[in-house]
Amino acid sequence: MKTITSLYDRSRVPLYAQVASVMRQRIDSGFWTQGSKISTLEELEAEFGVARVTIRQAIELLREEGLLDAQQGRGTFVSGKPKHNRWLNIANDFDTMVSLVKDNVIERVYVEENVDAPKISKDEGKLAPEYTFLRSVQYNDGKPFSVVNLFLEQNLFVRDRKKFSHSAALPRLIEMDDIKIVHAHQVLTIGVATPETAELLKIGLGEPTADCQLTLVDANGIAIYIAHIHYHKDCFALRVDLLENKVPKSE
Repeated sequence: MKTITSLYDRSRVPLYAQVASVMRQRIDSGFWTQGSKISTLEELEAEFGVARVTIRQAIELLREEGLLDAQQGRGTFVSGKPKHNRWLNIANDFDTMVSLVKDNVIERVYVEENVDAPKISKDEGKLAPEYTFLRSVQYNDGKPFSVVNLFLEQNLFVRDRKKFSHSAALPRLIEMDDIKIVHAHQVLTIGVATPETAELLKIGLGEPTADCQLTLVDANGIAIYIAHIHYHKDCFALRVDLLENKVPKSE
């Protein structure tokens, strides 16, 4: 009991919401299948080490989401699955990334020129003296799925203010014949939604996000494009064929 309680204490999320998150995951993973009867109140109370009122609150939350159906005298049954569509696969090569970004529907929500350089690691290139900061929201089927906070080298932005200000920057950058990209660093992490990200993605503050930092380095070793991308957790998946380039041995 003490161990379970200490786990709950690590989070500021209400206790019933923490329990509901575990139950929601069981439905999403298929551990509790559509139409099946879930554990009884007594069993859930013992398993989670919480009061019965907390279990009831968790069930009510999932009932409101359309995931559970509590039937008088019969028990509680799975009535739906969490609504998400993990359609977005993060590209693992540069050409694929450019092609995916090319047709993105974006809304540029903030532009500021001559800002200080962001922090990057030494192996990600040298910083330019100044950057332009561009924040945008990307949409799929009319719904926001990512927030992009981009630092673009100032002189590059000045060369085509109009296009960089109103459309995806990466495809335009690739069109510049005199710009040669020699390194493209991509780092994926799990983060949480800040107030700005939560507002733009229409999600709760502190909800998980899939975060990507993409840094492009030119022939002079300058990091000319530094993007911090925050993806909605329900659209993101990383799918990799680990044997894609493996040549089968001859028998």
